[in-house]
Amino acid sequence: MPVIANPPPLASLRNRVILITGAAGGLGAPLARACAAQGATVVLHGRVVRKLEALYDEIVAAQHPEPIILPLDLAKAAADDFGNVASALTSQLGRLDALVHTAALLGTLGPIEHQSFDSWLSLLRVNVAAPMGLTRAVMPLLNAAPDASVVFTLDNRGEQPRAYWGGYAVTKAGVATLARELADEWENRAHLRINAVVPGPIRSPLRGQTHPGEDRAALPPPDALVPLYLHLIAGQSKADSGQLVDAQEWLKGASCISPLRA
Repeated sequence: MPVIANPPPLASLRNRVILITGAAGGLGAPLARACAAQGATVVLHGRVVRKLEALYDEIVAAQHPEPIILPLDLAKAAADDFGNVASALTSQLGRLDALVHTAALLGTLGPIEHQSFDSWLSLLRVNVAAPMGLTRAVMPLLNAAPDASVVFTLDNRGEQPRAYWGGYAVTKAGVATLARELADEWENRAHLRINAVVPGPIRSPLRGQTHPGEDRAALPPPDALVPLYLHLIAGQSKADSGQLVDAQEWLKGASCISPLRA
């Protein structure tokens, strides 16, 4: 069944704190706007400060709760940086209710022999190590929340790798494994939920890089997936946690869920 066949009322996001990685990106930005519009304090993570500032200004101009800007280059971030993020959240906001991973690095597509070792290290850091490091660092805050949610954004190339997708596909498979491990580890944590979404083809900057000749107008905009993410952030029960959601099938109203846990 679709994940939101007859959706329950969305739990209020007022006073909740939601950290979105890649918040200035194609999927992160509309999600950040929507969370802020629902009353959440959104922590806007990204690498380019001017993009974060523009999103910050937009949210403030709409008279939503003032967001927090978190500039951090995940390709260079160390364990101490993630620890500092957790410490800042604790001291400044005192809570964290949701962590949504949308940040991703594409790297170079092509045959393995044409790809550099250093570029793979960057992909591993951004797409696998950073989600693990950040999730681990904020675990005490998530465990203390009355209803906490972690959402990973995956890719069908990680689920079904193909030639020339190189380190991107490998690392997206890696973060999918991380999500599955955490779903198993957190099964009995009553107030902590975890899910993963495979967006599929959407009108995002990353899709534009991988399919430059595609008719972008034929693709759904990233905004179309926002209700799905909002449901996973605050509308889902613990009993329904641990879902892998095919967003393209969800958009069609078709069967779209498989379990993260084996």
